[in-house]
Amino acid sequence: MHLDLNLLIALDALLEEGSVMGAAERLHLSSPAVSRTLGRLRKLTGDDILVRTGRTMMPTPYATAIREDVHRLVRQAHDVLVPSRELHLDELDRTFTLQCHDLLATALAPLLLGRIMERAPRASLRILAENATDTDDLRRGRVDLELGEGRPSLPEFRSENLGHDPLVVAMRRGHPCAEGLHLASYAAQPHVHVSRRGRLTAPVDEVLAAEGLRRRVVAAVATGTMALHVASRSDVLVTTTAVISRPLLDAFGLITRPAPVEFPAAAINASWHQRYDSDTAHAWLREQVRAAVADLVTD
Repeated sequence: MHLDLNLLIALDALLEEGSVMGAAERLHLSSPAVSRTLGRLRKLTGDDILVRTGRTMMPTPYATAIREDVHRLVRQAHDVLVPSRELHLDELDRTFTLQCHDLLATALAPLLLGRIMERAPRASLRILAENATDTDDLRRGRVDLELGEGRPSLPEFRSENLGHDPLVVAMRRGHPCAEGLHLASYAAQPHVHVSRRGRLTAPVDEVLAAEGLRRRVVAAVATGTMALHVASRSDVLVTTTAVISRPLLDAFGLITRPAPVEFPAAAINASWHQRYDSDTAHAWLREQVRAAVADLVTD
Protein backbone atom coordinates (compact mmCIF):
# COMPACT_ATOMS: atom_id res chain seq x y z
CA MET A 1 0.00 0.00 0.00
CA HIS A 2 1.30 3.43 -0.95
CA LEU A 3 1.04 5.90 1.91
CA ASP A 4 1.20 9.65 1.42
CA LEU A 5 3.11 10.85 4.47
CA ASN A 6 1.79 14.36 3.87
CA LEU A 7 -1.46 13.00 5.27
CA LEU A 8 0.22 12.80 8.68
CA ILE A 9 0.96 16.52 8.58
CA ALA A 10 -2.64 17.29 7.64
CA LEU A 11 -3.96 14.93 10.30
CA ASP A 12 -1.76 16.57 12.93
CA ALA A 13 -3.06 20.01 11.95
CA LEU A 14 -6.69 18.82 11.99
CA LEU A 15 -6.32 17.26 15.43
CA GLU A 16 -4.49 20.26 16.83
CA GLU A 17 -6.86 22.89 15.40
CA GLY A 18 -10.09 20.89 15.68
CA SER A 19 -11.48 22.34 12.42
CA VAL A 20 -10.93 22.29 8.68
CA MET A 21 -10.64 26.07 8.54
CA GLY A 22 -8.07 26.22 11.34
CA ALA A 23 -6.01 23.43 9.77
CA ALA A 24 -6.17 25.19 6.39
CA GLU A 25 -4.79 28.42 7.88
CA ARG A 26 -2.03 26.51 9.66
CA LEU A 27 -1.02 24.63 6.50
CA HIS A 28 -1.45 27.67 4.21
CA LEU A 29 -3.96 25.75 2.10
CA SER A 30 -7.54 26.37 1.06
CA SER A 31 -10.41 24.97 3.14
CA PRO A 32 -11.67 22.83 0.22
CA ALA A 33 -8.19 21.29 -0.16
CA VAL A 34 -8.05 20.36 3.52
CA SER A 35 -11.63 19.10 3.38
CA ARG A 36 -10.65 16.75 0.55
CA THR A 37 -7.65 15.58 2.59
CA LEU A 38 -9.94 14.85 5.54
CA GLY A 39 -12.02 12.73 3.20
CA ARG A 40 -8.94 10.76 2.20
CA LEU A 41 -8.02 10.26 5.86
CA ARG A 42 -11.52 9.00 6.65
CA LYS A 43 -11.36 6.53 3.78
CA LEU A 44 -7.88 5.33 4.74
CA THR A 45 -8.57 4.89 8.46
CA GLY A 46 -12.21 3.93 8.31
CA ASP A 47 -12.91 6.56 10.96
CA ASP A 48 -14.60 9.99 10.77
CA ILE A 49 -11.66 11.66 12.62
CA LEU A 50 -13.70 14.85 13.23
CA VAL A 51 -17.51 15.01 13.51
CA ARG A 52 -19.72 18.10 13.63
CA THR A 53 -21.52 18.87 16.91
CA GLY A 54 -23.53 22.02 16.42
CA ARG A 55 -21.22 24.78 15.12
CA THR A 56 -17.98 23.00 16.10
CA MET A 57 -16.24 19.74 15.32
CA MET A 58 -15.21 17.15 17.86
CA PRO A 59 -12.59 14.39 17.52
CA THR A 60 -13.74 10.80 17.54
CA PRO A 61 -12.45 8.44 20.25
CA TYR A 62 -9.99 7.03 17.70
CA ALA A 63 -8.73 10.52 16.84
CA THR A 64 -8.30 11.36 20.51
CA ALA A 65 -6.35 8.14 21.07
CA ILE A 66 -3.88 8.74 18.23
CA ARG A 67 -3.43 12.51 18.65
CA GLU A 68 -0.18 12.36 20.67
CA ASP A 69 1.30 9.63 18.45
CA VAL A 70 0.56 11.62 15.30
CA HIS A 71 2.11 14.77 16.75
CA ARG A 72 5.20 12.83 17.86
CA LEU A 73 5.65 11.25 14.41
CA VAL A 74 5.38 14.61 12.66
CA ARG A 75 7.88 16.13 15.06
CA GLN A 76 10.31 13.25 14.53
CA ALA A 77 9.97 13.53 10.76
CA HIS A 78 10.74 17.23 11.01
CA ASP A 79 13.82 16.54 13.14
CA VAL A 80 15.06 14.02 10.57
CA LEU A 81 14.50 16.24 7.52
CA VAL A 82 15.36 19.57 9.15
CA PRO A 83 17.99 18.65 11.75
CA SER A 84 19.00 21.15 14.38
CA ARG A 85 22.55 22.50 13.98
CA GLU A 86 22.67 23.73 17.55
CA LEU A 87 25.02 21.72 19.74
CA HIS A 88 24.19 21.36 23.43
CA LEU A 89 27.48 20.32 25.01
CA ASP A 90 25.97 19.55 28.40
CA GLU A 91 23.77 16.92 26.69
CA LEU A 92 26.41 15.55 24.29
CA ASP A 93 26.59 11.84 25.11
CA ARG A 94 29.05 10.54 22.51
CA THR A 95 32.29 8.60 22.40
CA PHE A 96 34.89 10.07 20.04
CA THR A 97 37.59 7.76 18.66
CA LEU A 98 41.01 9.13 17.73
CA GLN A 99 43.96 7.26 16.30
CA CYS A 100 47.56 8.45 16.50
CA HIS A 101 51.08 7.34 17.34
CA ASP A 102 52.11 6.92 20.95
CA LEU A 103 54.27 10.04 21.31
CA LEU A 104 51.47 12.29 20.13
CA ALA A 105 48.89 10.43 22.21
CA THR A 106 50.98 10.78 25.37
CA ALA A 107 51.52 14.50 24.92
CA LEU A 108 48.05 15.36 23.65
CA ALA A 109 45.78 13.20 25.82
CA PRO A 110 45.94 15.27 29.05
CA LEU A 111 45.23 18.54 27.25
CA LEU A 112 42.48 17.17 25.03
CA LEU A 113 40.79 15.15 27.75
CA GLY A 114 40.85 18.15 30.05
CA ARG A 115 39.09 20.30 27.45
CA ILE A 116 36.43 17.66 26.76
CA MET A 117 35.73 16.94 30.45
CA GLU A 118 35.32 20.64 31.16
CA ARG A 119 33.08 21.46 28.18
CA ALA A 120 31.15 18.24 27.50
CA PRO A 121 31.05 16.21 30.74
CA ARG A 122 28.98 13.37 29.26
CA ALA A 123 31.27 12.82 26.25
CA SER A 124 34.14 10.33 26.32
CA LEU A 125 37.33 9.76 24.40
CA ARG A 126 38.86 6.62 22.94
CA ILE A 127 42.48 6.93 21.74
CA LEU A 128 43.74 4.04 19.62
CA ALA A 129 47.30 3.20 18.61
CA GLU A 130 48.43 3.30 15.01
CA ASN A 131 47.97 0.11 13.02
CA ALA A 132 50.97 -1.58 11.44
CA THR A 133 49.18 -1.47 8.07
CA ASP A 134 46.65 0.85 6.48
CA THR A 135 43.01 0.11 7.32
CA ASP A 136 39.60 1.40 6.27
CA ASP A 137 38.68 2.38 9.85
CA LEU A 138 38.37 6.05 8.91
CA ARG A 139 36.13 5.25 5.95
CA ARG A 140 33.96 2.85 7.95
CA GLY A 141 33.48 5.29 10.81
CA ARG A 142 35.34 3.17 13.36
CA VAL A 143 37.72 6.12 13.82
CA ASP A 144 36.52 9.73 13.94
CA LEU A 145 39.87 11.43 13.52
CA GLU A 146 43.38 10.30 12.57
CA LEU A 147 46.33 12.37 13.75
CA GLY A 148 49.84 12.11 12.39
CA GLU A 149 52.19 13.08 9.60
CA GLY A 150 50.26 11.41 6.78
CA ARG A 151 47.41 12.90 4.78
CA PRO A 152 44.88 10.77 2.82
CA SER A 153 45.00 11.29 -0.94
CA LEU A 154 41.44 10.21 -1.82
CA PRO A 155 38.87 13.01 -2.26
CA GLU A 156 36.43 11.41 0.18
CA PHE A 157 38.73 12.41 3.05
CA ARG A 158 39.41 15.80 4.56
CA SER A 159 42.70 16.84 6.11
CA GLU A 160 43.98 19.84 8.03
CA ASN A 161 47.49 20.70 9.14
CA LEU A 162 47.55 21.58 12.83
CA GLY A 163 51.22 22.45 13.13
CA HIS A 164 54.80 21.25 12.83
CA ASP A 165 57.27 19.94 15.38
CA PRO A 166 61.04 20.32 14.74
CA LEU A 167 63.29 17.27 15.00
CA VAL A 168 65.96 16.82 17.64
CA VAL A 169 68.35 14.02 18.51
CA ALA A 170 67.66 12.17 21.77
CA MET A 171 70.36 10.36 23.74
CA ARG A 172 71.15 9.20 27.26
CA ARG A 173 72.98 11.43 29.68
CA GLY A 174 76.72 10.83 29.37
CA HIS A 175 76.45 9.79 25.71
CA PRO A 176 79.71 10.33 23.74
CA CYS A 177 77.90 12.93 21.63
CA ALA A 178 76.39 14.79 24.59
CA GLU A 179 79.02 17.54 24.40
CA GLY A 180 78.52 18.20 20.73
CA LEU A 181 76.96 16.71 17.63
CA HIS A 182 77.94 17.39 14.05
CA LEU A 183 76.82 15.69 10.88
CA ALA A 184 79.69 13.18 10.67
CA SER A 185 79.38 12.09 14.31
CA TYR A 186 75.59 11.85 13.94
CA ALA A 187 75.98 9.51 10.96
CA ALA A 188 78.66 7.44 12.71
CA GLN A 189 76.52 6.57 15.73
CA PRO A 190 74.05 3.64 15.88
CA HIS A 191 70.40 4.68 15.47
CA VAL A 192 67.01 3.29 16.35
CA HIS A 193 64.27 4.31 13.92
CA VAL A 194 60.54 4.43 14.65
CA SER A 195 58.43 2.87 11.91
CA ARG A 196 55.07 1.14 12.24
CA ARG A 197 55.92 -0.85 9.09
CA GLY A 198 59.45 -1.72 10.19
CA ARG A 199 61.21 0.48 7.64
CA LEU A 200 64.90 1.16 8.25
CA THR A 201 65.04 4.49 6.43
CA ALA A 202 63.41 7.89 6.83
CA PRO A 203 63.54 11.33 5.13
CA VAL A 204 66.52 12.05 7.39
CA ASP A 205 68.55 9.57 5.33
CA GLU A 206 67.90 11.54 2.16
CA VAL A 207 69.44 14.60 3.78
CA LEU A 208 72.47 12.56 4.82
CA ALA A 209 72.83 11.03 1.36
CA ALA A 210 72.96 14.51 -0.17
CA GLU A 211 75.99 15.14 2.06
CA GLY A 212 77.59 11.85 1.07
CA LEU A 213 76.86 10.23 4.45
CA ARG A 214 74.95 7.19 5.60
CA ARG A 215 73.87 6.29 9.13
CA ARG A 216 73.60 2.81 10.60
CA VAL A 217 70.10 1.97 11.78
CA VAL A 218 70.48 -0.96 14.13
CA ALA A 219 66.76 -1.43 14.72
CA ALA A 220 63.32 -0.32 13.59
CA VAL A 221 60.70 -0.35 16.34
CA ALA A 222 56.96 0.21 16.26
CA THR A 223 56.63 2.98 18.83
CA GLY A 224 58.47 6.06 19.96
CA THR A 225 58.21 4.86 23.55
CA MET A 226 60.17 1.74 22.71
CA ALA A 227 62.83 3.70 20.83
CA LEU A 228 63.34 6.20 23.65
CA HIS A 229 63.48 3.39 26.21
CA VAL A 230 66.26 1.72 24.21
CA ALA A 231 68.10 5.04 23.99
CA SER A 232 67.94 5.42 27.78
CA ARG A 233 69.75 2.07 28.20
CA SER A 234 72.35 2.25 25.40
CA ASP A 235 74.34 4.54 23.14
CA VAL A 236 71.86 4.59 20.27
CA LEU A 237 70.51 7.87 18.98
CA VAL A 238 66.84 8.50 18.27
CA THR A 239 65.78 11.30 15.96
CA THR A 240 62.47 12.47 17.35
CA THR A 241 60.19 15.46 17.74
CA ALA A 242 61.15 18.25 20.11
CA VAL A 243 57.75 19.07 21.62
CA ILE A 244 55.56 15.99 21.28
CA SER A 245 58.28 13.72 22.68
CA ARG A 246 58.97 15.90 25.73
CA PRO A 247 56.87 13.95 28.29
CA LEU A 248 58.63 10.68 27.46
CA LEU A 249 62.05 12.31 27.08
CA ASP A 250 61.68 13.57 30.63
CA ALA A 251 60.30 10.25 31.87
CA PHE A 252 63.32 8.34 30.52
CA GLY A 253 65.82 10.99 31.64
CA LEU A 254 67.03 11.65 28.10
CA ILE A 255 68.70 14.76 26.80
CA THR A 256 68.34 16.23 23.32
CA ARG A 257 70.66 18.05 21.00
CA PRO A 258 69.78 20.07 17.92
CA ALA A 259 69.88 18.15 14.66
CA PRO A 260 73.27 18.71 13.01
CA VAL A 261 71.58 19.74 9.77
CA GLU A 262 68.13 21.07 8.99
CA PHE A 263 65.83 18.07 8.83
CA PRO A 264 62.20 18.47 7.69
CA ALA A 265 59.96 19.18 10.70
CA ALA A 266 57.30 16.59 11.53
CA ALA A 267 53.81 17.60 10.44
CA ILE A 268 50.79 17.17 12.71
CA ASN A 269 47.79 16.55 10.48
CA ALA A 270 44.18 15.74 11.33
CA SER A 271 42.21 13.63 8.83
CA TRP A 272 38.55 12.62 8.77
CA HIS A 273 35.91 11.32 6.36
CA GLN A 274 33.76 13.81 4.49
CA ARG A 275 30.60 12.31 6.04
CA TYR A 276 31.43 14.32 9.17
CA ASP A 277 31.72 17.71 7.44
CA SER A 278 28.26 18.82 8.57
CA ASP A 279 28.28 16.94 11.90
CA THR A 280 28.30 19.66 14.55
CA ALA A 281 29.64 17.34 17.26
CA HIS A 282 32.52 16.22 15.04
CA ALA A 283 33.28 19.83 14.09
CA TRP A 284 33.43 20.61 17.81
CA LEU A 285 35.83 17.68 18.33
CA ARG A 286 38.09 19.00 15.58
CA GLU A 287 38.05 22.40 17.25
CA GLN A 288 39.11 20.87 20.57
CA VAL A 289 41.93 18.89 18.95
CA ARG A 290 43.07 21.99 17.06
CA ALA A 291 43.16 24.03 20.26
CA ALA A 292 44.91 21.28 22.23
CA VAL A 293 47.64 20.91 19.61
CA ALA A 294 48.08 24.68 19.53
CA ASP A 295 48.51 24.70 23.33
CA LEU A 296 51.00 21.87 23.02
CA VAL A 297 53.27 23.33 20.35
CA THR A 298 53.21 26.87 21.75
CA ASP A 299 53.70 25.91 25.40
